[in-house]
Amino acid sequence: MTRIGVIGSGAVGQTLASGLKTHGYDVRIGSRTPSKLAEYTGSSGVRAATFAEAAAWAEALVLAVHGTAAIAALNDAGPEHVAGKIVIDVTNPIAKEPPEDGVIRFFTGPNDSLMERLQAAFPDARFVKAFSSVGNALMVNPDFGGQIPTMFYCGNDDAAKALVAKIIVAFGWEPEDLGTAKAARAIEPLCQLWCIPGMRGRGWRHAFKLLR
Repeated sequence: MTRIGVIGSGAVGQTLASGLKTHGYDVRIGSRTPSKLAEYTGSSGVRAATFAEAAAWAEALVLAVHGTAAIAALNDAGPEHVAGKIVIDVTNPIAKEPPEDGVIRFFTGPNDSLMERLQAAFPDARFVKAFSSVGNALMVNPDFGGQIPTMFYCGNDDAAKALVAKIIVAFGWEPEDLGTAKAARAIEPLCQLWCIPGMRGRGWRHAFKLLR
């Protein structure tokens, strides 16, 4: 797995695309309007393409769009270009309504997750939830004074998870496999928990660490 297409050209998509390129992957970043990425392409060396072009070219994908647009983005990429491929799912089911007392709202419930919905919509894709529990500024090789933070991930395909775990380690994280896609019901709400300190004015430079 050397060619990775990033579906989504916002801050998260650009951060992960640049990180993957830095760590030796051949990367293309997908956008509905690739021309708007000229400056990013010039500075990063990551080529821009449409969702469908990036997905057709890639051996694996990163889904880095707003949760409300996740299914539509993969449909734009083309189900035939998604089938059989690893899809690193960075999305969270963040609702359009404003936060309440610093707690962002989700459009899923406690016994549901966005990744499970994505897996049901694209059953032949090999989804792995990862990088959804921290802000984009800390996703790639964060510095916590020598402490290695924990990245929780899950998915139904063990081989896909093993490949994603290698990226997690390369990006400076300790991987923690939480099992099947159902674990996304617990991983996705970590986004809500991670955002609370920032929403309450305590900063955004923190991450989770599993202690044993």
